[in-house]
Amino acid sequence: MSRHDTSIIPPELLLQAYRAGIFPMSDSRDDPEVYWVEPRMRAILPLGGFHLSHSLARTLRRGRFRVTCNEAFDAVIDACAAPRADAEDSWISLRIAESYRELHRHGHAHSIETWQAGPGGTEVLVGGLYGVGFDRVFCGESMFSRVSDASKVALAWLVAALRRAGAELLDCQFTTPHLASLGAVEIPQAHYLDLLEAASGAQAGGESSAGASSGAAGAFAAGAGGLPAGFAALLVDAAAAGLSSSPGNFIAQSLTHTS
Repeated sequence: MSRHDTSIIPPELLLQAYRAGIFPMSDSRDDPEVYWVEPRMRAILPLGGFHLSHSLARTLRRGRFRVTCNEAFDAVIDACAAPRADAEDSWISLRIAESYRELHRHGHAHSIETWQAGPGGTEVLVGGLYGVGFDRVFCGESMFSRVSDASKVALAWLVAALRRAGAELLDCQFTTPHLASLGAVEIPQAHYLDLLEAASGAQAGGESSAGASSGAAGAFAAGAGGLPAGFAALLVDAAAAGLSSSPGNFIAQSLTHTS
């Protein structure tokens, strides 16, 4: 771990770090410094191994939440960084949050949001997650939930959208009981770096850069557009299946068939 002391982490440096298998953290919300972390053990969620429980599948099919992509990135990162009664001070410092907002403006940081109906016909943000996407890799950073299943639904949509976009690696950084219950596994960092290399660059997935340029799968290989393109493609697929009014049902079906 090493310290890096500037006002904001430049987007180029952040992406360079993720491509090398490291990521920034801070000691507290108000900490002006960051340190670079390379864990000895790394958590990943195999995209074909998402654990869709019967209760979560039922929640998806019932459409309890409206799910969006990149509709409220700032609100998601603020909610992830907010103090929690059952947790230590957030590692997402103000400086880190601003760095990811800038990365989002450059098209390489994305969010998934879950919404529910609020008072007076409004919608309320009740859960979500955000992370960094490049090549055929998505590095999940943090998630939050204000009602039961809100973050699980966001993660289910993330997995489905990444699969649709042709991604190969979903990095979870550190394992937790919550992530393990959804299919996350822990692997040595050396193995993670091998997977990262295989999912990065023009040769990801065994395709040439020319051969990977068509369709939704090519969208992820192109870099910045991957998750949003995969998410949009899921909505198109749901409409084609006659489920435009119930896309969660389509997500449940797709994950049931592939898990």
